[in-house]
Amino acid sequence: MIFQDIVDWKKAARAVARAARAGRDPALGTQLGEHLLREMPPPPGAIVGGVWPLPGEIDLRPLLGELFARGHRIALPVTTPRGHAMHFREWTPESVMVPGRFGTTHTEGADLVPDCILVPLLAFDRKGNRLGYGAGHYDRTLAGLPDAAAVGFGFACQEVPALQVEPTDRVLDAIVTEMELIRVGRE
Repeated sequence: MIFQDIVDWKKAARAVARAARAGRDPALGTQLGEHLLREMPPPPGAIVGGVWPLPGEIDLRPLLGELFARGHRIALPVTTPRGHAMHFREWTPESVMVPGRFGTTHTEGADLVPDCILVPLLAFDRKGNRLGYGAGHYDRTLAGLPDAAAVGFGFACQEVPALQVEPTDRVLDAIVTEMELIRVGRE
């Protein structure tokens, strides 16, 4: 069955991607943020969706703090049950963080709809495809926010030559790592 083949392929690719990023310094998120702010800063007044880092992920917290200082409202996702889109709640540096599903963390702030979403990934290619964690949260969320800019983020070592994709996978508008910002755009 073709679908089962891609499911198996993605499962194996996730294991390889996790191994590739193992031991990388999450603090490289500071360099990642410098690339984004220099080369593709969110428009003034844009609401930016970010994430609180999971173990092994590059740390966006310095970038979120800088965006907040520049006047952006910051929204963090609330991870919903598998098969559902996420919603976002406002974060400020004073926000109390609470545990969510699958090891995530979010705030109890007001609901916000982001204009730009920083999308975590396990692997990416230069065509703007991403391999996520497998629950489909971002695919469903981005489908419900078609006008939001989607910027994937991760370590440069998470780049692969090509990813297998499904019709529900959205091409990212850009990818940012500690090494560079890659503009892709939608077809």
